[in-house]
Amino acid sequence: MIDMEYNIEDVKARVKAKMFLTLGAGLAALTCYGAKKTEQPNIVFILADDLGYGDVSALNENSKIKTPSIDALADNGVVFTDCHSSSSVSTPTRYGILTGRYNWRSKLKKGVLNGYSPPLIPSSRTTMASMLKKSGYNTACIGKWHLGWTWDNIKKGNDSVNFSKPITDGPVSLGFDYFYGFSASLDMPPYVYVENNMPTALPDRKTSGKGMQMWREGPTASDFNHRNTLSHLVDKAVEYIENQSDNKYFYLYLPLPAPHTPILPSENFAGKSGLNPYGDFVMEVDFMVGRIVKALQDNGLYDNTLIVFTSDNGCSPAANIEDLQALGHNPSCIYRGHKADLYEGGHRIPCIMTWGKLLKHRKINQTVCLTDFFSTFASMTGYTVKDDEGEDSYDLSPILFPTFEDIQNGIDTDKKIVREATVHHSINGNFTIRSGEWKLLLAPSSGGWSYPRPDRDTTAIATLPEIQLYNIKNDPAETTNVYAEHPEVVDKLRNILNGYIRNGRSTPGKPQKNS
Repeated sequence: MIDMEYNIEDVKARVKAKMFLTLGAGLAALTCYGAKKTEQPNIVFILADDLGYGDVSALNENSKIKTPSIDALADNGVVFTDCHSSSSVSTPTRYGILTGRYNWRSKLKKGVLNGYSPPLIPSSRTTMASMLKKSGYNTACIGKWHLGWTWDNIKKGNDSVNFSKPITDGPVSLGFDYFYGFSASLDMPPYVYVENNMPTALPDRKTSGKGMQMWREGPTASDFNHRNTLSHLVDKAVEYIENQSDNKYFYLYLPLPAPHTPILPSENFAGKSGLNPYGDFVMEVDFMVGRIVKALQDNGLYDNTLIVFTSDNGCSPAANIEDLQALGHNPSCIYRGHKADLYEGGHRIPCIMTWGKLLKHRKINQTVCLTDFFSTFASMTGYTVKDDEGEDSYDLSPILFPTFEDIQNGIDTDKKIVREATVHHSINGNFTIRSGEWKLLLAPSSGGWSYPRPDRDTTAIATLPEIQLYNIKNDPAETTNVYAEHPEVVDKLRNILNGYIRNGRSTPGKPQKNS
């Protein structure tokens, strides 16, 4: 039986009243009871930066960090226990979320962009924002961009940027009606806020930080303070929510700069976790999530707002993971590795989705990817995805919203498998592919920053097989490489991946070209 709480008579009444929202493939979902707008939801997509799966106490029973606000979302919504980012680092994951396309199809084949990098997403490509804008949404991005844009005078070098002039090729060129944020990670210069296309203040000094509070030296604007960046951006997001009304749907993409370095919890959270500054910073992130939820509630928007909370990749070793583990907290929970890796700790991330009274608490245990929200939102808003859009995005509606027949017949929607396979990418540009219980790593190393690290542990790597195969169901910690015992599985996964590469897509449709 489906692990959801539905009133069957209420469902029948809504069917008769034709108050269902038609989703893709003949799917129907209930509109939110009591909300003023019933056709489709507002959307708030909160993306934490470097937050591990095990950092959320609702997901990790042994967590030493308490996250009551995120836990409340889990208690009132869908928890994806096997959700993954397409990459184990920042820029590629953000590309995948906004385009519904695997990052390695873009020009960026490894690593991340910096604060002066040119735009990764061409203006010709449909993004989640431009798609939702076509569906009538007011769209906004507030926070960390990290997908590149063009600074004025950048062709003459980073030191020649004219911060008194507008940027081009940024978020407002990709479908966002409003943008407020900064160019890359909070540890990458320049440290300048941009509102829409215009820097809000000129750099008047150079700053830097060390240790867990590290940020690279660079020009810093007069209104930019690293320590209050998180709260400042959430202030802006709350202000944006307060300015919304029932007259138009809105989509708020909120990529937070934390708990990424510089790890700078405010005074109110310093020492609160009893672990280290990273634990304190995670607690502050949780508090900020609570502020967003409260703003929606206070403005009568919560019941018809779909909220997604997730992270771009796993926890960074900058958090001093070994020290956290010594105190009983593992940011990767039971999984191996961390940010940058092919291992689960690099790309298995927390992911929770709520929608007022529509989505009751339950767990979805099948593999999904952050690229999937592109097609899911398209389906929910009546947008038809074209062949050259969302090439690696699967509509999650069939497992999120059971039909009346599903409920009546006791069909477990989680058994409607959405993905044939899911591809992940490491900072080093290595691949891993997962299908069902099997995961194939096309490298002898972690592909990232944990042991065996490709750029440091070369002697050990030379003694290892060139590939790794793990049964994630039986061996979630990826301890036993069974590639030799299952050559047929290796061949099957290789063939699937090769097909995805050749076809320029992993979803059904006309073949496309990779960049």
